[in-house]
Parts: sequence; structure tokens; C-alpha cells
Amino acid sequence: MADVYDCSDPDARSAGLDAAAAAIGEGKLVLLPTDTVYGVAADAFTPAAVTGLLAAKNRGRAMPVPVLIGEASTLAGLVLNLPPVANDLAQAFWPGGLTLVVEHAPSLAWDLGDAEGTVAVRLPDDDLARDLLRRTGPLAVSSANRSGRPAATTAQEAVEQLGDRAAVVLDGGPRAGSAASTIVDCTAPTPRVLRVGAIPVDRLREVVPDLQD
Repeated sequence: MADVYDCSDPDARSAGLDAAAAAIGEGKLVLLPTDTVYGVAADAFTPAAVTGLLAAKNRGRAMPVPVLIGEASTLAGLVLNLPPVANDLAQAFWPGGLTLVVEHAPSLAWDLGDAEGTVAVRLPDDDLARDLLRRTGPLAVSSANRSGRPAATTAQEAVEQLGDRAAVVLDGGPRAGSAASTIVDCTAPTPRVLRVGAIPVDRLREVVPDLQD
């Protein structure tokens, strides 16, 4: 069973971040809060760790794992050419509940599933998650639940579903909203909404008027 750290205590928070970063470096899974729900995280550049994440969720490769980053500037390093629309949306809504699908640089040594050269990237609006991401670099993160079950909004719910598969749990308290992020595909000439979630389409259109849904 995973080691749980109550991150409302500063000392436990620091120890938890150290333990989580070490676990990620060893190819293990970590449960952590995001600004939407709790997530299960693996090193994005360790294919075996991502495979372990998919297996823990009982999820196939047909739904590639999104990537969380700790700084908006990291996005430019993951692509060959950053579409202006992706940059505009990131500046307007990051950190927050918006996931951007872009074509990743072919040189990146990762395997996130059957993504066909694309990656879904988000900068979460959660200090604890971002502190870990700044230590580890990009993480493959999916909601901390087994496929078909509700997403976990507390650390305890995450542990009940995936605690036997993770090495470390960062307990950042309950997540107020269970809405998933809105996903926008920025790989085509006209951006398209793939999933409506935390950010309404009307707000996105204030930045990208020709957005398709």
C-alpha cells in the first residue's frame, strides 16, 4: 500500500514531495491532487511507467494519457512548432482546466498510448501539483480511478481505487469541483473542442472566435 502524506502540514508536504519525486524517478506511480480531481501520475518519458498507469486503471492504449506540466513555457519545448492558437489559449486559461492537443516533437522519447504523434497538455491550477511537476518535469497523469468508476475527489477515494498500485499519495484535501478539463485540438487549421468541461466554449471563443465544437 502507498505511503500517504498529509500536505496540509508543511513538514509532511516537503517530505511527501521528496518521496513522490523519488518514486517518479524510479518509474513508480504517485496519486496527487489537481485543480479538477485526484490524478495518478507516472514519468511521461518512462514507457514502462505509463504502461503501469494504464494497467492500474484497467484502460487500453486507445485513450492516450494526458501530460501535465509545471510551467507554461514547457509547452514550447514539447512541440516543433507551437500553433499560435495554442499559445493564445494557454496564455488566457493556464493554469486552469484547459487541455491542449498539439503535435509533439518527434524526438521525444515517450509512449503515452495510440496518440498518432499528438499529446494532450495541461498546466494545472494547483500549487502542490505544480511543485511536484517542477521537480520531475512533465508527468503522464490520468484521473485516479479505475475505468468506468467515478473520478476521485479526495485522497481517500484515490487510495481506495488505486492505492495498491501507487508508491506515494499526496493528500492535498478534497477537490471542490469534479468537472474534467475542457479539451481543444489545436493540430488542425481550425481548432476544435473535443470535450466540454471546466471552461465553457463561450469563454474559449472570446479568445478563438472560429473555434469548432
